[in-house]
Amino acid sequence: MDQKKWSLQIGGRILEIETGILAGQANGAVTVRYGDTIVLATAVMSKGASRVSGYFPLMVDFEERYYAAGKIKGSRFIKREGRPSDDAVLSGRAVDRTIRPLFNHRMRNDVQVIVTVLSYDGENDPDVIAIIAASTALAISNIPWNGPVAAVRVGKANGEFVLNPVANGELAEGELDLLISGSADKINMIESGAMEISEEEMLRAFTFGQEAIKKIIGFILEIQKEAGKEKNVPTLVAGTPEFETKIKEILLSENLAEALYDKDKKVIEEKISAIQDKVKEYIKTTFPEEEAKLKEIAEIVFEEVSDEIVHKNILEKELRPDSRKLDEIRHIECRTGILPRTHGTGLFTRGETQALTVTTLGSPGDQQIIDTMEVDMKKRYIHHYNFPPYSVGEVRPMRGPGRREVGHGALAEKALVPVLPSKEEFPYTILLVSEILSSNGSSSMASTCGSTLSLMDAGVPLKRPVSGIAMGIIVGKDNQFKILTDIQGLEDHYGDMDFKVAGTEKGITAMQMDVKVDGVTLEMLSAVLTQSHQNRLEILKKITDTLPAPRTEMSQYAPRIITIQINPEKIRNVIGTGGKIINEIIDQTGVQIDIEDSGMIFITSPDQVSAAKAKEWIDNLTHEIKAGEFFSAKVTRIMAFGAFAEILPGQEGLIHISEIAERRIEKVEDVLSVGDIVRVKVKEIDSQGRINLSARLAQQQK
Repeated sequence: MDQKKWSLQIGGRILEIETGILAGQANGAVTVRYGDTIVLATAVMSKGASRVSGYFPLMVDFEERYYAAGKIKGSRFIKREGRPSDDAVLSGRAVDRTIRPLFNHRMRNDVQVIVTVLSYDGENDPDVIAIIAASTALAISNIPWNGPVAAVRVGKANGEFVLNPVANGELAEGELDLLISGSADKINMIESGAMEISEEEMLRAFTFGQEAIKKIIGFILEIQKEAGKEKNVPTLVAGTPEFETKIKEILLSENLAEALYDKDKKVIEEKISAIQDKVKEYIKTTFPEEEAKLKEIAEIVFEEVSDEIVHKNILEKELRPDSRKLDEIRHIECRTGILPRTHGTGLFTRGETQALTVTTLGSPGDQQIIDTMEVDMKKRYIHHYNFPPYSVGEVRPMRGPGRREVGHGALAEKALVPVLPSKEEFPYTILLVSEILSSNGSSSMASTCGSTLSLMDAGVPLKRPVSGIAMGIIVGKDNQFKILTDIQGLEDHYGDMDFKVAGTEKGITAMQMDVKVDGVTLEMLSAVLTQSHQNRLEILKKITDTLPAPRTEMSQYAPRIITIQINPEKIRNVIGTGGKIINEIIDQTGVQIDIEDSGMIFITSPDQVSAAKAKEWIDNLTHEIKAGEFFSAKVTRIMAFGAFAEILPGQEGLIHISEIAERRIEKVEDVLSVGDIVRVKVKEIDSQGRINLSARLAQQQK
């Protein structure tokens, strides 16, 4: 295998692609370097058909390696890297969503794409490089695929778009984080977070990114021309023309077109099941020896005929399966405060999709610590998404969160981040959990709307409420298309695009797009954004009609947090030797105390009395004493020249013998004893920080 290397300047840096050194037994393998970030992408296809039936068996794995960032992860006892982090799951999904639509859905060869991050420089995003690497590995391999595709990240800072912004720099400080991928003239995957960007501005960002994608596509095509292998013939699931024609005839004669159209999801499922039973019976009686193989072929024919029916009815008649108009949203109901002991709840129901989102407020110390290859950070806003099997009327094992749960939770989380109050305004850690109780399309956007309701019900002072909508598209010949508002399950399944967009009345905060075709044009995206804006505002009105603004009072069961800013040099006064003082405060008051290096102290308590007691204690420990202040001091030591008295915990001053009383005193013991409480005035604080007290002056000013 010959070593070859190619380079392209993009975004002010060199994109370098190399093959012929690593992973020589894969069907296709490349290393891609951008800055000092390097990823290895391999693509392998099985020689024969997979044992898996019913769908194209594509596996995409994104492998973080902590050595790439010079880190050692884990406890003292376990150092082997285990299950992927949520970030790695999301990166793998981005690669999968980009390349999957470009395979023949009838293919049954196992295909696996593995992207391994070998080096990470902390600046150049592995996600973008991973998509480019996977695309190039497939392009030069002998695996049949309708690529290549490429990806870029678009940021916005100081009013200007930035191509592939630097992480923790241009990206962290910017208004936009947009990951897009696609071909030279179409976009087929979008993942975005934004600080309330307008639809017009977002479309300009698409256009800006598309120009760079086109340049990278040309680059990959040159590599494919020079180093690409001849494509193999895939194993396809296909019957004889006569058999497939017969199945189509049965489906149409059994009124499949009518079965697909009903407002009730269960009615559609029952009608479809009855038709599928007729097809299975025909195969069983006519081809008993080939029953298993022909059933899978019949299922594919069923999908293709159903897809054709839905496309034709929408394109020609604007007829949707549930009879809605193209721009019509299903019936919406919103409720809040339905669980008595939680800190906030929002129940959002749209058609047959229902999400219950619950807010829990915690102390700053409850923040989640994120330790991945790319970042070390603390997270104060967390969103979890659960999708139990009963939500779609199924029976299956309840296991940990999969890619769907992680991806949908991340999208709903991203949608609300721009409108959250700052830590200074609202120091709580906020955990949201969305339970999908029923699903028939766009449960992630239902979670987003439920999150707004739940947060406002909890009294979190959001800047503005957020709503979300899932848009679809049906594409015909010559790029003829129709936009669908609020797609339900059938339209998601047979439609050509699932475009989720969330935002406020001011602008977009999050987006995600997947397609089943080779991509969508900028004209299509413009139409989708225009329609989605109006739909989001409609849903937003439903939300604000239910709860116009965040509640002014939090739940009685929510913890209370008092914030104190002290001199950072006084932190040791609060903590004490070995944590003795802070532990004493916690034990005696029952509060939780979090201290930051800046001197910011957060006191979290289930009741105000305990919080106030702890605050007073800390105030006394950290009080900056000034001349002229009065205190009730406790005598701690008697000396020949005076008495030392504690005016605040850990802070003593000297009452000189001449400052004890108006008259002359021969011996301090004649007036004061250890343990006496005496009113004193701070006379002065000398240049060495010593506190001089006067009982005499305090007596004069009673």
